[in-house]
Amino acid sequence: PEETAAPAQPEVKVAPPESRFLFVDVAALRAKQLRRGARSRLAGMADPTAEPSADHPRKPERVAMEEVRQGLVIFDIPAVRPEPDGEDQ
Repeated sequence: PEETAAPAQPEVKVAPPESRFLFVDVAALRAKQLRRGARSRLAGMADPTAEPSADHPRKPERVAMEEVRQGLVIFDIPAVRPEPDGEDQ
């Protein structure tokens, strides 16, 4: 039997994005998840009744930014598709 190669998986980043624009996009999407009820991935944030502090922010946007900064949010960058030549098919 022939073995077929698995399709290439998109690149998965764990470190914070180098681009500020990508950082903002990833953090905004994560903040949206948090506002809809997702649990925080920050250590010590399991107790929602805990008082906010500099180490443990409360606003979803701040929590999301800290999660991205710490590499707790996994995201992928889809491969760029080549532009069509403009030829009719």
